[in-house]
Amino acid sequence: MHKRLPPLDLIRGFEAAARHLSFTKAAEELHLTQSAISRQVQGLERHLGQPLFQRRHRALLLTDAGQQLQRTAAGMLADLAETLERIAPERSHLVTVTTTVSFASLWLVPRLPSFRQAWPGVDVRISANSSVVDLSRGRIDVAIRYCPPERAPPKAPRLFGEDVLPMCSPQLLQDPAKPLKEPADLRHHVLLHFDDMPPRQAILDWETWLEAMGLPALQPAGVLRFSHYDQVIHAAVEGHGVALGRLPLMQRQLRRGQLVAPFEMSRYLGRRPRSSRAYYVVLEPAAAQRPEVRQFADWLQSEAGADASSTS
Repeated sequence: MHKRLPPLDLIRGFEAAARHLSFTKAAEELHLTQSAISRQVQGLERHLGQPLFQRRHRALLLTDAGQQLQRTAAGMLADLAETLERIAPERSHLVTVTTTVSFASLWLVPRLPSFRQAWPGVDVRISANSSVVDLSRGRIDVAIRYCPPERAPPKAPRLFGEDVLPMCSPQLLQDPAKPLKEPADLRHHVLLHFDDMPPRQAILDWETWLEAMGLPALQPAGVLRFSHYDQVIHAAVEGHGVALGRLPLMQRQLRRGQLVAPFEMSRYLGRRPRSSRAYYVVLEPAAAQRPEVRQFADWLQSEAGADASSTS
């Protein structure tokens, strides 16, 4: 069995590239060159005897085999990291955080440099998954949970709620033959679907959104489906279609002009689906006494407040 296992560095390179759907971003994360990541993926594909990615013009998509391997590799690396953390001597200034994959990749991770700048002596470990983890048993210091108010622990700080609206690349607005000025114009465009959403995120479903807009029978020009929400957003940024974007998770992409919200949604305030759920900061009781954990929790609230100010 062990003879069939590829080297761990090939798995790490593939998993990062599959998560980002980008060799460049994987290289930045692992502090390697883009060509090194490409060679690692090619080495793994040779080892397995089949492709793991579909390499398209300005787009990288996983094959069926790649999707299966990514799920297993991500779980394996997370389990390995957790075990090493458990058996290694505890680092006095490490904050371990659990949250959803989409919140981590779209909101939390891009902001971590500002925390490192403010608190350079504090290390952060992110455990991103969709499971609700027992903080004490899992040796987790901080959880950022998306839940209704009644499910949040008493006095847990609320970061923000979530609003959903269509978003796309600015390039989709340049073709006068395919207008995108009101919801009915979505019939001219490809809709990007998030297939594996949990029931609590039904507001991310296009059918729910279109029905709320009074367009239950709208037929788009096409459909692309993805198993991870960050893949939906990557496809939207690349101009492959229109996604249901989440605010404030997508605030950075909007500020940078990578995405635009094509409709004046204030005209549809009474119609669009809303959720009572919000993101809350939950601290493990013992960890809450440590100054670096309180610093991280305060920083989260400060970043959320800055987002609220920029959108008001």
